[in-house]
Amino acid sequence: MWHVSYRRPQELLLGGEMTAHVGDRIVVHSHHVGEPPRDGEIIEVRGEEGEPPYLVRWSDDGHESLVFPGPGSTTISHGATAR
Repeated sequence: MWHVSYRRPQELLLGGEMTAHVGDRIVVHSHHVGEPPRDGEIIEVRGEEGEPPYLVRWSDDGHESLVFPGPGSTTISHGATAR
């Protein structure tokens, strides 16, 4: 089972934060037509209590980068039954 956590518009307005853990997957959706979403594995959480920024290893090229997720990002984490 998968658990999906993401920033909803009302959370952005109210200051809500996305949280993640090492091993979670992050999907960054494109803002350009025809450009596919990008996904990767969160290999380090640098914020407090699972908050951004996240060090991500991208699945398409293995490149690692520091990510500060915006409203177009979705974190997909493993649920308790998938671990």
